[in-house]
Amino acid sequence: MVKLNKIYTRTGDDGTTGLVDGSRVAKASSRIEAIGKVDEANSAIGLAAASLESGAHADALFRIQNDMFDLGADLATPAPDADFAPSEMVLRVTQEQVDWIEQAIDRLNESLEPLSSFVLPGGSEAAARTHVARASVRAGERAVTALAAEEPINPAAVAYINRLSDYLFVLARVLNDNGADDVKWVPGANR
Repeated sequence: MVKLNKIYTRTGDDGTTGLVDGSRVAKASSRIEAIGKVDEANSAIGLAAASLESGAHADALFRIQNDMFDLGADLATPAPDADFAPSEMVLRVTQEQVDWIEQAIDRLNESLEPLSSFVLPGGSEAAARTHVARASVRAGERAVTALAAEEPINPAAVAYINRLSDYLFVLARVLNDNGADDVKWVPGANR
């Protein structure tokens, strides 16, 4: 369990921050950019969850927020030898977490009619907030894949954040009365 007695340490005043393995990297590094974007996405998911009363969708978003902290820990633990096996000492996103989110997408998608148009990010407030979270997750995914182009990254972590944006898109449609209140894109409508 993490225990934080003091929030500021002054160790980052030189523009670096510590990783799980004890190494220090620039706060402007690709790794810290990816961790930061994942944190931003997690905050947007929290805002979406706060717009829901309670129930299965809120519970799923809270579970996902926990997984996002796992993702942040995974990214904060470099693996120069590309060993991404989870252990007692190293927290990694697992294939089981990817499988869970895929199954959650499939369950949500069962109640939806196929799309006949792209949808605009809106509708109900809960759906709009979920779309904001989806867009934030996409930004996180871009940062994670940029890091993966530079250094070895856990493949399950990349898969998880990719599936997460799909989950949030489908959830937004569900929150829009199972797609009935989706706002359809009309190409060239204002020409």
